[in-house]
Amino acid sequence: MASEPASTAEPLSGSQRVLDRLSGSLWSVALGSLAVVVAGGLVQVSFGAYSMTLVEAWGAVFDPNVLFNTEAWRAFLLGTELPEMNQRSLIVWNIRLPRVLVAALVGANLAVSGAIFQAVTRNELASPFILGVSSGAGLMILLVLVVFSGVTLVIPYVFGTLVLGISSLLPVIAALGGIGAFLIVYVIAWKNGTSPVRLVLAGVIVGTVFSSLQTGLFFFADDIGVVQSAIAWTTGSLTGTDWEQVRMALPWTVVALGLSLASARQLNVLLLGENTASSLGMNVEKVRFALSGVAVLAAAASIAVAGIVGFVGLIVPHMVRNVVGSDYRRLVVGCVFAGPALMVAADVGARLGLSILLGSDGQMPVGIVTGLLGGPYFLYLMRKQERMGEI
Repeated sequence: MASEPASTAEPLSGSQRVLDRLSGSLWSVALGSLAVVVAGGLVQVSFGAYSMTLVEAWGAVFDPNVLFNTEAWRAFLLGTELPEMNQRSLIVWNIRLPRVLVAALVGANLAVSGAIFQAVTRNELASPFILGVSSGAGLMILLVLVVFSGVTLVIPYVFGTLVLGISSLLPVIAALGGIGAFLIVYVIAWKNGTSPVRLVLAGVIVGTVFSSLQTGLFFFADDIGVVQSAIAWTTGSLTGTDWEQVRMALPWTVVALGLSLASARQLNVLLLGENTASSLGMNVEKVRFALSGVAVLAAAASIAVAGIVGFVGLIVPHMVRNVVGSDYRRLVVGCVFAGPALMVAADVGARLGLSILLGSDGQMPVGIVTGLLGGPYFLYLMRKQERMGEI
């Protein structure tokens, strides 16, 4: 599994760095992933209660009255009132296409988060789900949904007061829960330093405890609607997503992915080991916690809009690493493309799987599909590797 990180001995110019990242294998990952996203998006916008042919669906996607309408884009991205549009375009752009976009954002975030955690811990089993970050973020989200759902925040500023529903701060709340969980994992795993095995075991402990607390919160919910919403969060679901979720996740995703791409060199140095990284002038602990914060932010942005989706952060970095190698200048870029491909494909299975297998109109949570994919892949890793742990 391990291939050597890229050498940092010779400085490269900006153009050389860009060309170095765009290797043939990375192009293969990017183009293959885009093909999967496009195909999955075509399926998603074509099927539903309102029947359309593939031609009609794509005609609605590329409707110039929507694509080049500034009022429509203001409505999508800023939440203003939607302009007039035909029925097909309204269904595709306002109901079906946002689900594809949210799936892509969630996949990219979780994949990059898992890749960062694997470098920070030098542990190929690390991911937001395995390290308990997802459980911590999910617990905070459930607290908001079940206990504090009606709370509003009044924030005074120069020109008056700003009133915010607490649900608008879900990414921040999820990030705080994820950070808290990761710190607990780190404290439990610390014994004159940490080891890959101790970090994984500590993550399992924290994840189990937080999952039990999540289950316990259901007893405090009197509204069946709140219970159903909470169950959707704990299993991971994209059902009912719209442009509000896109607006919620997009800014945090841009920040997290931008920081991840900018941190590729530091991630490569961390893979060399603490002693080597320190000898190169890196403050290992500060960099490790800073990068962990980026990984938690990326995971939290996903959990805030889709709930706890397991295994994406584990399997995508492995799949990309097998193709492009362990150089994080390529690996992070590959995860940005491969993560959306996996999530969009899994969401197609979640949405259409029951109708194909059982003839039912119901939908599975996407977290069940990623779990069915990730569990066997995790077992494959265990059987393949003689020494589990360090990259």
